[in-house]
Amino acid sequence: AGAKYKSERTIATFKGSKIINLQTTETVKKGTMDFNIAHNFGNIGVQSNGGVHTLYGLDNIADVRFGFDFGITTDLTIGVGRSKYKEVIDAMIKYRIVNQTTNNHIPFSLALYGDMGYNPQPASVFYAGGEPEDHSDLHRFSYVSQLIIARKFGWRFSMELVPTFQHRNYVVANINPENKGEETNDIFSIAAGARLKITNRFAIIADYYYLFSEYRRNNTATPFYPPLGIGFEIDTGGHIFHITFTNAPGLIENNYIPNTTDDWLKGGFKFGFNISRVFNLGGKKKKSW
Repeated sequence: AGAKYKSERTIATFKGSKIINLQTTETVKKGTMDFNIAHNFGNIGVQSNGGVHTLYGLDNIADVRFGFDFGITTDLTIGVGRSKYKEVIDAMIKYRIVNQTTNNHIPFSLALYGDMGYNPQPASVFYAGGEPEDHSDLHRFSYVSQLIIARKFGWRFSMELVPTFQHRNYVVANINPENKGEETNDIFSIAAGARLKITNRFAIIADYYYLFSEYRRNNTATPFYPPLGIGFEIDTGGHIFHITFTNAPGLIENNYIPNTTDDWLKGGFKFGFNISRVFNLGGKKKKSW
């Protein structure tokens, strides 16, 4: 009998922990820290308060986030971050439970992702539009859970599907005047993302969410739109650089899933960028992504 065939993990299904808005199955390597800075500027189009007088949104910052993600094991990452949008402080955990193999014995990768956000805004801002009987700190928490299913199709193309559940402890019970759908604490959605490599250092990236929310369907009082992102990925060898365009107002799921009100067709998309740098926290020196 010959030697046993070794099934190897598929690597770099995606090059970082996020595509644009959407999480991937990638985790931070054990013993390293991923320091991430992400920016979304203001809307580009004139119809969405952009245009030349705001330098096509560059004069404004919709959101900026600093994040620190730590590799506990090869498949387990935890992290913390702080966003400008709604001042949300969040903590995340991601666990990759299945990894695609090069011989397709396992045809896809699978990861679980969870994020808990806390909104510390003043009560007059946080409760705007509604006034509960009590002002509990528990109202300020929101949660996101995702199942990330990803596959790498050869060296050029990767894609993923991401069923998503979000819960917010407090919402204002507004009504959609068109279908009488009421705002809910829970939102279900499904997202898809893809990455197409053009060269070894350059790729086109995109992601999209579809929300199952009657309140957000054709709401003429407060129009909502699916979060959509399109961008470019540049691998410099030392860090990953994303140049993005998205209608999402915030940079984390807790913020952009329920609050995307800008229309791509009216120029309601924002230029953004994302820089990731990995640091070794001790032991044998590791190569950056």
